Amino acid sequence: MYLRSLLRLALLFAVLPAGCRQRLPYEGKSVDQLVSMLKGSNPATRSQGAYGLSLLGPKAKPAVAALVAALQDSQPLTRQNAALALGSMGSDAAEAVPALIAALDDSEWTVRRQAALALGHIGAAAREAISPLMRLTRDRDTLVRKAAAEALHQIGPG
Repeated sequence: MYLRSLLRLALLFAVLPAGCRQRLPYEGKSVDQLVSMLKGSNPATRSQGAYGLSLLGPKAKPAVAALVAALQDSQPLTRQNAALALGSMGSDAAEAVPALIAALDDSEWTVRRQAALALGHIGAAAREAISPLMRLTRDRDTLVRKAAAEALHQIGPG
């Protein structure tokens, strides 16, 4: 399981530009341009679009619907980066809470972990996630369990 995740990361780095002088594909892009990347046909481009949106924080709020859709992407890295982007918006991504709760059941531990962290960053607006996060504290993966516990702490008592 961990080896697959490491291989995916290696694939991502393989598609990124090798030279330091070149801009990364998501650098300097507007929200609309990053959403176009997110909706593209190339898996690496979709992942990079989601990651680029994660760097914008609350400024990426117009992309919430596209990011929610990306939580269903066929590529785990795109799903993970979509959850990362939603979490970076904090409470501005409150409308994504149901989709992030669904992502807690993803087959990939990296996606489950990032969805839990995103719910924690959303905070009190994610109170409906308390029960699913409690269940996730018994996940088979240690990092997922820790993320769920952290998220519960950030959301606060229900």
